Amino acid sequence: MDAATAATATAAAALVWFRKGLRVHDNPALDAARRSAARVYPVFVLDPRYLRSDPAAPSQGSARAGVARVRFLLESLRDLDARLRRLGSRLLVLRARDDVSDAVCAALKDWNIGKLCFESDTEPYALARDKRVTDFAAASGIEVFSPVSHTLFDPAEIIEKNGGRPPLTYKSFVATAGEPPKPVMEEYSELPPIGDTGGYELLPVPKLEELGYGDVSQEYIPPFRGGETEALKRMRESLQDKEWVAKFEKPKGDPSAFLKPATTVLSPYLKFGCLSARYFYHCIQDVYRSTKTHTKPPVSLAGQLLWRDFFYTVSFGTPNFDQMEGNKICKQIPWIENEELFVAWRDGRTGYPWIDAIMIQLRKWGWMHHLARHSVACFLTRGDLYHRIYSPISFGKKYDPKGDYIRHFIPVLKDMPKEYIYEPWTAPLSVQEKARCIVGKDYPKPVVDHEAASKECRRRMGEAYASNRLGGNPVKGNSSNSSRRKFSDGGQEDVPDSSMSKQPR
Repeated sequence: MDAATAATATAAAALVWFRKGLRVHDNPALDAARRSAARVYPVFVLDPRYLRSDPAAPSQGSARAGVARVRFLLESLRDLDARLRRLGSRLLVLRARDDVSDAVCAALKDWNIGKLCFESDTEPYALARDKRVTDFAAASGIEVFSPVSHTLFDPAEIIEKNGGRPPLTYKSFVATAGEPPKPVMEEYSELPPIGDTGGYELLPVPKLEELGYGDVSQEYIPPFRGGETEALKRMRESLQDKEWVAKFEKPKGDPSAFLKPATTVLSPYLKFGCLSARYFYHCIQDVYRSTKTHTKPPVSLAGQLLWRDFFYTVSFGTPNFDQMEGNKICKQIPWIENEELFVAWRDGRTGYPWIDAIMIQLRKWGWMHHLARHSVACFLTRGDLYHRIYSPISFGKKYDPKGDYIRHFIPVLKDMPKEYIYEPWTAPLSVQEKARCIVGKDYPKPVVDHEAASKECRRRMGEAYASNRLGGNPVKGNSSNSSRRKFSDGGQEDVPDSSMSKQPR
């Protein structure tokens, strides 16, 4: 059903199923529900797959989400509830026993829902979950409206326009995509009332302490608070500096800036849908129209949103995108795994302060600068190989010669002289004693010799790339398919394969 039809169709009751898209502004699903129903049920279902505590997890949280990310989600839900209450409604929080789709289907039936509205999601887990719900809705005669609003464009439409294949270069993606649709920004002062919920237990948004993660009272509270209110505030503050917006040029920026990060820090708000990508994009265009010149994609600020859509489209249109084997656009590399070294990298105990400080920031804040991300990914996967070189010593020193960033996130090194802050193992013992930081005791020794590991990785990676170019398959023996591990920022990500923990055979 298209947006126009959805907006005029009528139903006695509509259910708006929030997952991502945790906002009121530019929310086509919410807008269609309020226009077409006498009663609207705004629902969020707590997903045990995402939130269930896991004692075996390397940090507090679940197997798929650490404390920083869960905290951000709960803050976003509380903010959404507050904004809905100002419109005369509220967020109905349900808890799934096992499968979220079962909880949604039960509510559709028990509340006699005539229309189901939810933002579409292209991730594999979401597609399978949503199909179960839409199949039930179709069998029950319930209308379904599932608009695209998490991304600028509809990935399926881009792939169709590109001949049934996802565009595999940024340039071809931009040429195919064109200009994104405008956001739905009509303001309204109230929502239709919620109908009878029967005997359902309607939960408040839980506190972090109530999720069974143990004592989280000593957990570091990140400086970025979740929610639509904070997202809009942060976006407006960033766009007030029109000169900065006009001159924004990635990959420039200071990855060591932490008191005032050198970017917008809007990525987590976009991820949870607290901020509409389309609204953000069009606000950036408004700034561009008020300036004489501005940077262009791919390096501009608007260009970063196009990069985001590009990768959503490629991932949606590429089978097995989240793994190596069976992924036709991924180079096949015969990795060797070393769990001990991987854990050292993940937990910020490599003995390289620049790398460790970044990983500790990620664990504590749930966020890092994109150049910091490049640094730690490069260290994990390939040392100093390829077009961009990110030395674990000289790269950070270029931006922060005094090591203030390291001192903030690794307090044990706070008194180390700046001459040794990036290489504390080179400091004489007397200097280490004066700084109250003995390498190998108070702070780890380097887990690898960087020069030797990088050189060996370049040699082996070169062999693997040559085999790929010649059409061979270097993956033999007990090579790993993909390493899906839990990062301490709380997300389940595809962990890059490594020269440190996973070297080519």
